[in-house]
Amino acid sequence: MQLRSDDFEEGGALPARAAHPYAAGENLSPHLAWEGAPPGTASFALTCWDPDAPTGVGFVHWVRFDIPAGVHELAAGLGTAAGSWVDGFTDWGEPRYGGMAPPPGDEPHHYIFTVYALGVASLGLDATTTYAKFRFLSAEHVLASAQLVGRFSVAG
Repeated sequence: MQLRSDDFEEGGALPARAAHPYAAGENLSPHLAWEGAPPGTASFALTCWDPDAPTGVGFVHWVRFDIPAGVHELAAGLGTAAGSWVDGFTDWGEPRYGGMAPPPGDEPHHYIFTVYALGVASLGLDATTTYAKFRFLSAEHVLASAQLVGRFSVAG
């Protein structure tokens, strides 16, 4: 399976518009597209996690699941849009995409976007689902996954 973006390359800078308003961004999720899902894929899920956040456990920016198996792309800005999927609870305290906002002056943080091919059409979870709960309850259904890492920093 492969994950790509029209907005950034592996290890490259994420666009400023994808940042949270705290970092002068527009909170618009980047474009993401995936291919190569294995046979038996019944749905997809998507997460974004910053392991560099100064929290001891990183910071979760996006938890989206129950994405229909026929969807292989999310246009830029769809991170806050309603659709035929479920958005779980992020560390911003909301069930939708929340952009990057590393502390000013930090070295660029890494934002790990992961797409999961799942063998079930629905996990039966709702918008109160956290990243940890999603990872725990989806683990037995993951057929394949792919990652794409972007970087972002705020001048100090």
